[in-house]
Amino acid sequence: MVQQQHRIYILQFDKGEPPEEEQLSCSPKQPAGATGRRIMYYYHDYGSKNGRQASAKSCSRPSRFLGMRGFFGLLLICFLSVSTFLAAPGSSSFFSGEQQRAAAAAMATAGAPCAAVRGNDTLCCDRTSERADMCFARGDVRMHSASSSFLLVSGNKESSPAPGKKEEQEERIRPYTRKWEANVMATIDEVRIRRVHPAHGGPSAPRCDVVHDVPAVLLSTGGFTGNVYHEFNDGLIPMFVTAAHLRRRVVFVILEYHDWWITKYGDVVSRLSAFPPIDFSADRRVHCFPELIAGLRIHGELTVDPARTPDGATSIADFRALLDDAYRGRLLYLDRLAAARKHRRRPRRRSAINSVEIEKRPRLTIVSRTGSRVIENEEAVVSLASEIGFEVRVIRPERSTEMCKIYRELNGSDAMVGVHGAAMTHFLFMRPGKVFIQVVPLGTDWAAGAYYGEPAARLGLRYVGYKIRPDESSLAREYPAGDPVLVDPAAVAKRGWDVTKKVYLDRQNVRLDLARFREELVKAHRYLVSSGAGAA
Repeated sequence: MVQQQHRIYILQFDKGEPPEEEQLSCSPKQPAGATGRRIMYYYHDYGSKNGRQASAKSCSRPSRFLGMRGFFGLLLICFLSVSTFLAAPGSSSFFSGEQQRAAAAAMATAGAPCAAVRGNDTLCCDRTSERADMCFARGDVRMHSASSSFLLVSGNKESSPAPGKKEEQEERIRPYTRKWEANVMATIDEVRIRRVHPAHGGPSAPRCDVVHDVPAVLLSTGGFTGNVYHEFNDGLIPMFVTAAHLRRRVVFVILEYHDWWITKYGDVVSRLSAFPPIDFSADRRVHCFPELIAGLRIHGELTVDPARTPDGATSIADFRALLDDAYRGRLLYLDRLAAARKHRRRPRRRSAINSVEIEKRPRLTIVSRTGSRVIENEEAVVSLASEIGFEVRVIRPERSTEMCKIYRELNGSDAMVGVHGAAMTHFLFMRPGKVFIQVVPLGTDWAAGAYYGEPAARLGLRYVGYKIRPDESSLAREYPAGDPVLVDPAAVAKRGWDVTKKVYLDRQNVRLDLARFREELVKAHRYLVSSGAGAA
């Protein structure tokens, strides 16, 4: 059988291959008899001086042989460990104090079924949330992807099955944050978490190929991944909520792993974890962890509820700050490249007066759509905004557009305009105090407010929902005046989501009333200029 070899990079600046000496000390080695792809992970953290050292410490390969020096060293360690145990029996936990506090924080949601779980050799699942299940295991946790399992190897007699019985505790989980949507959840791989008791006659546990000293967080990048809203709402923000308190001392184990997802969001993932993620299905080595958090916490639409975080203070603003950190290095690199190119070109002459005027103008970015929900008179809107006093830019995000380039445009903008849709998720790249104007087509009032308007306000943006009138919709050319499609979208919505999607999302464009839209642009311009938020 021919084995395929893949290399995955998570970089802050250079997309080139790091030197060989920067390989992790736990570079994958295909275990004897294992099948599937061989994965080689590299991690190059330009944002941390100790990135490589931290990565090297996250995992190690168990030594097969010990020399005499190693044997006596191990004997000495065992002696000291026993002495410590006898001197302080209450401190014999598998975790360090810091790790115990971090583990407890992961379950710290008040009233949660697993909130009271403490210590090692524990397995508990919280299935009370409508959005996502979560399971927690502590102790000797071993990833066994060949059987789609994690094994909690137990030596606790109290948790052992009764004499003569072979039953083992088992929990099953699909670690995705849209639990209420049965159709999509059926596409998510199910993972078993099993407690085994080899010391008490139970099945033997596979030996560790890689030993980690940090927790694992199990998640899926399946489901609706591929849509930028779901990538942030169902994935990245829940990853932040679940793991931010661990301060990068965590390994993400990913189901339905996609190389393109790592390429797209590697900058962000590297700010949540100092270690390379693990492709659960392809990596057949046995990874051993002191703790497993299976599933992600989710607080709502594109938001973080401080009251439900371990420290009671983390908010969506902290996630926004993480994005700043994630993209800073890459943007500095791109800026240096741009400066070098500019230096090679002949400088264009421009009067000093015009330069000053342009610098003072607030920047407005229009996030343009193609296909459906297009602004049909977009060029007229650009001219209108320029006339009012904005420096106008138009961006058209594509699937292949590097995320940090979209971030750069919106992070440097004072106002953002776009029609309701997944691309409005990019309001997260705007700085608090700026203006977000969402054009709301017919039949999308609730979704526009719940998914983007309210979250934008929580981020600290000045949100404006511009609700179009029937005559501003392309549907007015398809349906007669007075048709429920134009005057009573709520009644149409009662016919089901498929009808709503087909009519209002897939077939509707907008032609803005320039006189009416001008009023909102003028208000935004006055606010930015008077508050000093413009061109800051």
